[in-house]
Amino acid sequence: MDFSTEVQIPLSEFKIDYTKNLMFVGSCFAQNISQRFVDLKFNALVNPFGTIYNPLSIGQMFDNIASGKQYTEKDVFCDHGMWNCWDAHSSLSSRNKEECLANLNSAVSRTSEFLKKTDVAFITLGTAYVYFMKLGGMVVSNCHRQEASLFGRELISVEEAARALERVVGVLQKINPQIKVVFTVSPLRHLNDGAHGNNLSKSTLHLAVAQVEAKYPETVSYFPSYEIVMDELRDYRFYDSDMVHLSSVAEDYIFERMGRTYFESKTLENIELVKKFMKAVNHKVVDKESPKNKAFAEKHIALAKTLMEQIPGLDLQKEIEQFLSYC
Repeated sequence: MDFSTEVQIPLSEFKIDYTKNLMFVGSCFAQNISQRFVDLKFNALVNPFGTIYNPLSIGQMFDNIASGKQYTEKDVFCDHGMWNCWDAHSSLSSRNKEECLANLNSAVSRTSEFLKKTDVAFITLGTAYVYFMKLGGMVVSNCHRQEASLFGRELISVEEAARALERVVGVLQKINPQIKVVFTVSPLRHLNDGAHGNNLSKSTLHLAVAQVEAKYPETVSYFPSYEIVMDELRDYRFYDSDMVHLSSVAEDYIFERMGRTYFESKTLENIELVKKFMKAVNHKVVDKESPKNKAFAEKHIALAKTLMEQIPGLDLQKEIEQFLSYC
């Protein structure tokens, strides 16, 4: 007897290995999944403007990147000594105005350059509810805990969401005609909207993505993170203590399903080698000066060099430098 419904995911026509450049944009779910790629030493750029949840904000972000927007004083505001921007997460904020602007402009230039060589962009949508400034109607990516009276909030239509995502794909294709775009819908529920409101929001995102995928079949595909959680991991043991965010076990499983979809068998073998090596990297060192630790470091410096020769695209230079500091 089978007590679960496994989501059938077709093998991807394009594959990911260590030679590929990956970009992850979107909700905190995107942040958590992408961290697994980063921990395994894939070359990835993750949420350069911080976590962004809705299609309009993501579209606005890519518009700013494509136009080479230069952020100036008029784009930031100060609250309780912190300089913030409505376009970005608080991770780019600063107590120094110049530093905040430097963070924003660095994110634009860094992302623009990375997109030119990006092979796959994973875009995770969290909600179809969007905040707008009541004065001027500007889309707000992050409210920075400001007074609720400053904002309006509405559920955008399928058509509005689809137009924003089509614009994203168009911008990415213009920067990099060879890029592949994978949309996914975050399985994290926004229960502040109520169960029904959350379902309306997620349904809007699914329908919008389906329209974009149909329009750009050679470029756009969908990975069913949402369906994996709803249909396979439908037990609360796969959630964190807040019953909204996923447990690390659930995220590990979704990453495993991504591996089955996007990795060749050789890449899976290489991942196991890197995983074993990274356990040694993260090994707690008690006495850096001990002869035993020096021998351990020298052994793994040699191993790192061997792995880089065996696995095209793998960069372990940072780890080599770490081990050199023990010698």
